[in-house]
Amino acid sequence: MAGSAGAPMVAGVGPSPQSTEVVRLAAREAAAHGRDLVLLHAFNWQAAFVGESVVGTRAEADELISRAAATAAEVEPEVSVSGEIVEGAPIEALIRRSESAFLVAIGDGGMADCGDCVPVDAPAVQLAARAGCPVLVVRRDPPVAGPVLVGVDGSASSRTALGFAFDCAARREARLLAVRVVEPGRADDGDDVLIEAVAEVGRRHPTVAAECHTVRGDPSTVLVEQSRSAQVALVGARGDEAWRGMLGAVSQTLLYHAPSPVIVVRGLITTAPDGP
Repeated sequence: MAGSAGAPMVAGVGPSPQSTEVVRLAAREAAAHGRDLVLLHAFNWQAAFVGESVVGTRAEADELISRAAATAAEVEPEVSVSGEIVEGAPIEALIRRSESAFLVAIGDGGMADCGDCVPVDAPAVQLAARAGCPVLVVRRDPPVAGPVLVGVDGSASSRTALGFAFDCAARREARLLAVRVVEPGRADDGDDVLIEAVAEVGRRHPTVAAECHTVRGDPSTVLVEQSRSAQVALVGARGDEAWRGMLGAVSQTLLYHAPSPVIVVRGLITTAPDGP
């Protein structure tokens, strides 16, 4: 297939068994959005020189990319796939590549299964906080066939996430579930804020069936519970200001504990993307 126009999907590929699921989901996202797929592996030259054979270590990296490309071709044979082996630390390499990517995919490193033990410097969290584009954090197990979930709190960041979520739902031919959570003790103006936001953005995606729910409770807890039946959960990088290098409490909690894949939406200029 000829290469598609626009920035590519980028998947971080490493020796972890979870890389297979990362490549599978990244290939599906690339196909849905009409993007090329780039498989990126960070090659540590310093460690290679300490080892027995630099050639052997580089050959292992080449083989890793080859296996990942075969997996992508098996899942989405029409997607144009290429590999990149770069020098440096994996997260720094993915952050640099994110500046020219449509979306970057990475494994969660087992975060969703380790309770309260997740460190703040977990690779997936670092990437989601510092990337220049949306970040897809992939779980160990394949996602369920549920709706596309998006958290909306009325902020500019969440409206951007809402627009991206509508586009994802349209391309997946999935239902959209937009959830607004009101914390206990806070005044609530009712569902109007959420309904108006969904109606405004939804006009660009008339084929998407959307549901709106306003729930009282802790935003992080509610969205994690809702994500159990979602095929993917989307959230803005930060509720008030999506500054580079920062994540809000809700986005962090979803990264740590949501059983579904999570897309942290950041690095987008428009509040409601029209197309690929």
